[in-house]
Amino acid sequence: MRRSVIVVIASLVLLATGCSGDPLKSGSQDGPGDGSGGKVVVGSFNFGESRVLAHVYAEMLRSVGAQNVAVPSSLGSREVVVRALQDGSINLIPEYSGNLLRHFEKGTEASTSEEVFAQLGDKLPESLQVLEQAAAENKDKLVVSQDLAATGIETISNLAPRCEELVFGGPGEWAKRWEETIKQLYGCDFAEITVTDTGGPVTISALNSDEIDVGALFSTDPAIQQNGFVALEDDKNMFPAQNVVPLAKKDVLSDKQKQALNSVSAALTTEKLTQINVELDVKKRNPVDIAQEFLKSNNLL
Repeated sequence: MRRSVIVVIASLVLLATGCSGDPLKSGSQDGPGDGSGGKVVVGSFNFGESRVLAHVYAEMLRSVGAQNVAVPSSLGSREVVVRALQDGSINLIPEYSGNLLRHFEKGTEASTSEEVFAQLGDKLPESLQVLEQAAAENKDKLVVSQDLAATGIETISNLAPRCEELVFGGPGEWAKRWEETIKQLYGCDFAEITVTDTGGPVTISALNSDEIDVGALFSTDPAIQQNGFVALEDDKNMFPAQNVVPLAKKDVLSDKQKQALNSVSAALTTEKLTQINVELDVKKRNPVDIAQEFLKSNNLL
């Protein structure tokens, strides 16, 4: 059995803020507020793309007059984020439609963008709401090395008969969310499921060093192409559509602020989202700078 890769997730700080130029803690521009709901706290998941999108939302809100907007340190998993929204620690986050729906409706069979978005309106708690979703989509992907793919593995169905001899690596919550589903749908039962990280450098390193055979990455991750990995086709639609969508606590955003965020969604495509990841992960640019450049290049600032 290969050595497992373990990552210890640091303690989560929900509302630590700092200067807007800090790529890890960015933040607030405290002021008297804009008279339309007070402070807006924009959260993010514990991976870079989400962090940049949180800054995109924050900068867009500031551009329409919100003077009290904060972007605290990244929160963590969806379970943590939903609790933070419900207890008021944050009140806005860039979400992903399919996984958000599954969080509240585990047995859903919705798979297309339209089906998923339609169900979200019915399944969310009364205190939460989604705004308009973007065309941009970032789906979960199972990826393997070119050598493994060359043995005839191009789809998850191809992978399934080999799962019992393979080690999988992904985020800590992956097993809870997907282990039973992939067994039932594909008949895939991995020899071992080990914790790496959420589509980040630990998973990539583990794939490159053969510590894991199959990894969980995101479809917009430039590391897939850079490292020559092969993203397997989800031929039975295990992973639902994952359109980027603003998830907000009700009665926090004004109509003007909602319209501003909807304009962001209208401009955001999968191609642009992938480029955001190139700027962040390849060029190592600051999330705030990337966010501002995205808005300016799309005539939103």
